[in-house]
Amino acid sequence: MKSNYRPLPVGLTIGNSHIDGLGLIADKDFESGYSFGITHVWLDNGEVIRTPLGGFINHSDKPNCRITECEAEKTRVVHAIRTIQKGEEITVKYSLYKIQ
Repeated sequence: MKSNYRPLPVGLTIGNSHIDGLGLIADKDFESGYSFGITHVWLDNGEVIRTPLGGFINHSDKPNCRITECEAEKTRVVHAIRTIQKGEEITVKYSLYKIQ
């Protein structure tokens, strides 16, 4: 049986970050609005699972992506808020929140 699951979308790789440690680096250009996929999943028992995509996104005060919550699906998804160039790190602006 073949699985369609990929820990990272095609075009992203984990590499050295200019911000801190490791980060997500674009291997190709991405258009504004591109959805990279799920960063977090809330299980019915209240547990939260962070995906590999969610585990390597670094903070920036001038991010190129935003994480949005999809309450009906109990997930958070990251998507580009502007064009991202090949070689650029994927970043979001962290906000303080409580994960239950």
